[in-house]
Amino acid sequence: MSHDPDAPVLDFAGTTPYEDYVRADVLTHLQHPLSEDPGEMVFLVTTQVMELWFTVIVHEWQTAAGRLRQDDIEGALAALKRSTYELQSLNASWEPLAHLTPAQFNAYRSALGEGSGFQSAMYRRLEFLLGDKSASMLVPHRGSPRVYAELEKALQEPSLYDEALRFLARQGADVPEAVLHRDVARKYEPDPGVEAVWARIYAADPGSAAHRLGEALTEVAELVWRWRNDHLVATRRAMGAKVGTGGSSGVAWLEKRAAKQVFPELWTARSHV
Repeated sequence: MSHDPDAPVLDFAGTTPYEDYVRADVLTHLQHPLSEDPGEMVFLVTTQVMELWFTVIVHEWQTAAGRLRQDDIEGALAALKRSTYELQSLNASWEPLAHLTPAQFNAYRSALGEGSGFQSAMYRRLEFLLGDKSASMLVPHRGSPRVYAELEKALQEPSLYDEALRFLARQGADVPEAVLHRDVARKYEPDPGVEAVWARIYAADPGSAAHRLGEALTEVAELVWRWRNDHLVATRRAMGAKVGTGGSSGVAWLEKRAAKQVFPELWTARSHV
């Protein structure tokens, strides 16, 4: 049989180089549905895909924070820009679940037991990077020492926004000392001095590093807000106002989350420009 010179190589001594790199065989055998309903497979895979996107976005924001510490604004902006494409893909992951009826969700909901996305350690790291810190959020992970240690480390590290404000201060912005030296293990709270800093930045040179950083963070914040709202709408459609998985109040709890903006002064400063 003649060999097509343009055809890919098919004969390998062991596993394929693709498999060695991507670990596709591992990824595609991590699904173990607990019900007979075919819709559970969709829910399970979609949730796993979301976890992978959380992992990538955490990587990007850690990279951006590290670049800001080094005053490498271009490196930080590149990581933030990549994260916006990844956030768009993460948000699009809701589509397979966004049209579930209550009966369809109920067909496999019992398989979740007390499981809830609220318990995702990687999502918790994502929220810590946004400045939404709380030591109590480590409690569900006490049974997993490695995960607990990673979360404890993330709790004690400056958030992405903390690093952005420290960068601005080193560039000469009048960021309040109390903000620069705050306890970073606590939830970030809006400060009028920071609002004034962003208002001055937005009233000045739109090509400045500070202005471009503000817009990059605003884009991230908007996509996070869209993620939370898409979660709210999908949940409301699938289960109405019933108690959520994991014991939360369900839609009511998600509504509170969706109402909050990350990087708050970036939004309120716009009223003063």
